Amino acid sequence: MPVSGTIIVFAVILILALVTAAKGIRTVSQGEVWTVERFGRFTHLLQPGLNFIIPYIDSVGQRMNVQEVVLDIPEQSVITRDNATVTVDGIVYFRVMDPAKAAYQVQDLRGALTALAMTNIRAVIGEMDLDQTLSSRERINSALLAILDGATDPWGVKVNRVEIRKIEPPENLIRAMNLQMTAERERRATVVKAEGAKTALVLEAEGRREAAFRDAEARERMAQAEAAATRMVAEAATGAGVEALRYFVAEKYVGAFQAIAASPNSRLVIVPMEASGLAGGITAALELLQKPAGTPPPAGPAGPVGFVAPASTAAGPAASVPRVGSGPWNPG
Repeated sequence: MPVSGTIIVFAVILILALVTAAKGIRTVSQGEVWTVERFGRFTHLLQPGLNFIIPYIDSVGQRMNVQEVVLDIPEQSVITRDNATVTVDGIVYFRVMDPAKAAYQVQDLRGALTALAMTNIRAVIGEMDLDQTLSSRERINSALLAILDGATDPWGVKVNRVEIRKIEPPENLIRAMNLQMTAERERRATVVKAEGAKTALVLEAEGRREAAFRDAEARERMAQAEAAATRMVAEAATGAGVEALRYFVAEKYVGAFQAIAASPNSRLVIVPMEASGLAGGITAALELLQKPAGTPPPAGPAGPVGFVAPASTAAGPAASVPRVGSGPWNPG
């Protein structure tokens, strides 16, 4: 064989060896798992790192990403149970747990997950009113997670989280909701103000009732004190005789007269005509107290017993009281 032919054969063998080595050696990146097919039939998986397969017999089938994947759910219009239209979109976090199932149990895994999520979003929100939809986002997320995780289990996929990013009503509905919220706040403010006024009136009424109760109690205590003082005077008169009662009546009589004479608002003072009129009045009072009930009082002396004189000024009470005697009063 000529030399040129030998070189050609050697080159062909070398190229065939390189191609065979390339077909039999596979390097899998971290985070991926490859499937191996033999004559189109799945046989085993290639894990991350250096792997060997049978050249020309085995081939790489699907390159599956086993990391957690974020799937964007497109925006769509959803009708609630009370016929309100809202715009909704979201995100699904999933991970391939069984690469063989994910590769051969479903075609186009991402597209199938997207369609499944959109369909179930419409189903979940369609069973809720608008107010529930806007205020129960966590409830929607939990319901979608349970549905998607159960539906994708035959595919070898684990759905970890579902997040609804946006729930937006139309513009006219937003304006109506703002008006309703403003009216509700004004109503609550009016109710709070009315309750405050009611509380103030109740407290005021309770204050008046307490004041009236205290006033009545004070009058009752005063009456009890007066009754006790009267009993003490009566007991003193019974024990000490008429002299003690005469002293008590005379003291009250003189005190009342002094109060009338010393008052700055008084213009007239009533003064007895005789110096013995005070003692005579006291004696008459004592006789009335000593006599039984129904006895007429004794006739007093004829003639006037007193006169009206001007009230005292800076000169004092003695200067305004004229000198009196047993007969008629003669000035001068």
